[in-house]
Amino acid sequence: MKIQHVMELIKDHYNSKKGDIMKSDRMKKFLAVGIPTATLIIFILVMLSGNYFKKPMGKDDDIVGFIEIVIEDVNKENWVEADKNREKLEKAWDKVVKRIQFSSERAEMNELEASLARLKGAIMAKDKGLALVELNAAYEHWKSLGR
Repeated sequence: MKIQHVMELIKDHYNSKKGDIMKSDRMKKFLAVGIPTATLIIFILVMLSGNYFKKPMGKDDDIVGFIEIVIEDVNKENWVEADKNREKLEKAWDKVVKRIQFSSERAEMNELEASLARLKGAIMAKDKGLALVELNAAYEHWKSLGR
């Protein structure tokens, strides 16, 4: 009699756990589909966020604005101001590059950085033509980021 009672307890215990197992399987299926889906959505949002994060978030990270200011300084051959504003442009780029590094092509970012480096040399040499070429190249690379 005791054995029969123990067998019934085991059977009852197994049947009660069977429903829990079904719930667990549903949870496993949900997680197996939900986690990859959520991950893909997050990756897609990050990859498409380049244009949003390119926009200036303040006055100190307006890349296009600084490029235009440096162009004006170079056209006036005001080399001291051009160099000061070039430094501001580089600081703005350092801020923006952290925001767009995962959503933009690395090659375009490297090209823009190279244009800024060549711009520094052109301003040091007081070469108006080369400075304008590099500023326009930097602007074109900027437009290409996040496309």
